[in-house]
This record gives sequence, structure tokens and C-alpha cells, in this order.
Amino acid sequence: MFLEENNNIMKNFVLILLIFLITLTQSQASTFEGGVSAEGRGTSSRIVDRATGNGVGGAKITLPKQNYTTKSDSNGYFELDTHIDGTSILSVQKDSYKPYSVTVTDQTISAPIVIGIEKSNAGDLVLDSNMYHLGDNNYSDLSANAGEFRMQAIGPFYTKRFILKNLKFNKPVYIVIGSIIGIDTEMARSIGQNRIANAFSSPPEVYFNGNKIAEIQINGDGQRIKVPPSLIRKNQVNEVTIKTGRNLMQTAYIDYDDIEFMNLFCEN
Repeated sequence: MFLEENNNIMKNFVLILLIFLITLTQSQASTFEGGVSAEGRGTSSRIVDRATGNGVGGAKITLPKQNYTTKSDSNGYFELDTHIDGTSILSVQKDSYKPYSVTVTDQTISAPIVIGIEKSNAGDLVLDSNMYHLGDNNYSDLSANAGEFRMQAIGPFYTKRFILKNLKFNKPVYIVIGSIIGIDTEMARSIGQNRIANAFSSPPEVYFNGNKIAEIQINGDGQRIKVPPSLIRKNQVNEVTIKTGRNLMQTAYIDYDDIEFMNLFCEN
């Protein structure tokens, strides 16, 4: 009788311990939505629909710096079987969803993460899901995210032409840059995004149909730029251009700021 009671007590203790460990593991997962990190639940990394919370299968997950690509399984789960050294851009792409990217570190992915992605609207248009390097390949090791640059510069600017066929003029239109790194403006320096002591650059500029609509002062994810309705050409060719900044302390020659960006889309 005494032995049986001890066995029951031990079984109950083991059951409680297992429940506690499972709960602890789940509570350590981080959820990423729109570039904002919050506490989430999950026993391994997962891609979910932001609106429903359901797993999204077949999503493409890439770490361009590591030249690493994987896909989520039918329930949205995935594993990152690679090492991250420093800060990297993680990108998620899935048909009928808006492209999504977030800057991550080795500490970020040391525990399971849950990434919420959002369904595309009829007026949304993916302009480019590739990564691009703007500048002149002349940059300091102290530059913001210099260690993460992985490709040669294509020059000081990037231009994309496109047609907006399903545009709804009763809703605002945004140009969205999924992730951008390498910006060495005075503001970026002031918040610790680079370690250059005696120089800073002008901000990258965004143009729509030849008109400047924004300056980008800091590195980050999900930068949304509102397009003035008067500049939009419905059912005609539109053009977006991103120009990198210049080193404002260099007067002997033009020294372009080296930056990289990924996932460019139009949101309506």
C-alpha cells in the first residue's frame, strides 16, 4: 500500500514536471510581426498566418549572407541548420503573402521563433524579392553592418519600373522596403548603428516617378513610405528609385555610402 502510494506520487511529480518543461519551452519562442518582437508560443520555429495564427506550409526562408535556404513543412515548422555570425537579414516569401524580412542575430535564433506573415491584398505588388548592394565597395569595417555585406555594388542607385493594375485610389499606396542595412547617417550613428567617429553620410533617398518622396535615416525592417496620390500613374508605367547617400566628410572625391536592401514591394 505504501509502495503504491509512493509510485502514484512519483508519477504525478513526473507529469507535473513534464507539463512545466513543455510550457517553459513554448514560452521562450519569439514572435515576429511587422518587425516587432513579442513573446509567443511554440516548441520550434514556425511560419504562421498573422491573421489566423495557422501554420503556413511551403514558405521559403532565406538567409542571404549565409547563402542558406529552407522551406516550412505542411504545418509551418522549419529549422535553421546554419550558423549566424553577427546580424543577418532573414527573408520569408510565400505566394499570396506579402514578402517579409527581419534582421536577426545568433542570439535571436538560439531559441525557437514564430514569424507572422500577412496575406497580400489585390492592390499589392511585389517589385523585387532579391537583395541589392548600392555604393562603390569602399567602406570602413566600422560601417553599419559592414560585416554582413555579401555582394558587389551595382552602383549608387537602383531603379524598378512597374504597372499598378489593381490600384484602389480610395486607399493609400506605400512603397515598402523589407530590410535595409549599412546606412551611416548622423542619426544612425547617434543611436549606435555604426562606430564611425569622424564621418557620416547623407541619407538614402527614395524617388517615385522622378520625385523625391523620402529620406531613410536609420537601418531597419518594414520601412513604409507613403506615395503622394498625384504622382501615381494608374495602368501606366511607374518608376521607383533608391539612391544611396554620400560621405559628407569627403570632399576630394565622391564617396558613396554602401548599403544593402531586400524585399521591395508596393502596398495598397
